[in-house]
Amino acid sequence: MTINNICRILDTNMTKGDLIDQVARKAHLTKKAADEAVEVFLNEIGRILSKGEKVVLSGFGTFRVISMKGKTVKIPRTEKLVTIKSHRSPRFTPGKKLKRQVAR
Repeated sequence: MTINNICRILDTNMTKGDLIDQVARKAHLTKKAADEAVEVFLNEIGRILSKGEKVVLSGFGTFRVISMKGKTVKIPRTEKLVTIKSHRSPRFTPGKKLKRQVAR
């Protein structure tokens, strides 16, 4: 039984630690090497996005940054108006292969 199956049975999410365990097992790496690989991978995605560039992982999906305009919103509970500054926000668009895999 894989960790994914266990997570589905227990109705839990896979954590970063679980992912590192899976990478270590499937790639025949030590946990330390798998941890470093996952950290480098995630840091590189963050670094590239922080420069405003896209990360395209064929079949998996695309990470990109969008610009959000500033706006004023009303907090329903207090009726208070709050101004949200313009900012950038990360987005992920799944690829066809990932969509098919999830749809099963």
